[in-house]
Amino acid sequence: MRILGLDLGEKTVGVALSDPFGWTAQGLTVIRRVNPTEMKQSMGELAKIITQYGVETIVLGYPLNLDGTKSVRCEKTEEYAARLQGRFPQIPVVLWDERFTTVSAHAVLREGGLDGKERKKVVDQTAAVLILQGYLDRLAHGAATAEETDKGE
Repeated sequence: MRILGLDLGEKTVGVALSDPFGWTAQGLTVIRRVNPTEMKQSMGELAKIITQYGVETIVLGYPLNLDGTKSVRCEKTEEYAARLQGRFPQIPVVLWDERFTTVSAHAVLREGGLDGKERKKVVDQTAAVLILQGYLDRLAHGAATAEETDKGE
């Protein structure tokens, strides 16, 4: 069982992958998008990853506001989720609450000694790891279905 974690940004998509048992998340790559509205290239790269690793679920970070309401970015994330579901109809796409993941990713990378330029290169991948690990931890503590884990609930 491989689960893919994604952190959607304006210009990049951070990608993380679970181990085969679904216990831990590891950073895989950052897909650089040529144009924020262009999806063909990023979907093609995701298709290669999904095929190579036999991905069974996609977890996409959902950028809620601190109070739990939808942010401006939620609409773009929902559109991306719909495109993912259209491109990979056999794979469930789960929206997962990503509040604080980018801030946490910066903190983790700063503690690891990376300077600002180095952090910028991998922060989206690290955020994807945090998103996916949160989802995996929830699964491990009893949430059995994608519907129960949708948006981190």
